[in-house]
Amino acid sequence: MALFKKRTVGKPGEWYYCLEHKKVEEGPECPAKDRFGPYASRGEAEHAMETAQERNLEWETDPKWHDTSGATDDGPA
Repeated sequence: MALFKKRTVGKPGEWYYCLEHKKVEEGPECPAKDRFGPYASRGEAEHAMETAQERNLEWETDPKWHDTSGATDDGPA
């Protein structure tokens, strides 16, 4: 007997973007490791890759992540 049931049906209004099939799906059709979401609308899910790209750029250019005060580039201690 399985400890966890596989969730095959999403809640009404849940949208996902499948990274493997590169398509929008209503409810979780593919495994969680292969999808972004849930999103509140189909439109949000359709733009999942653009949203991820924008967020990655924000994080890469965030000065808090590149704070060098007190840090050295000497490698591991």
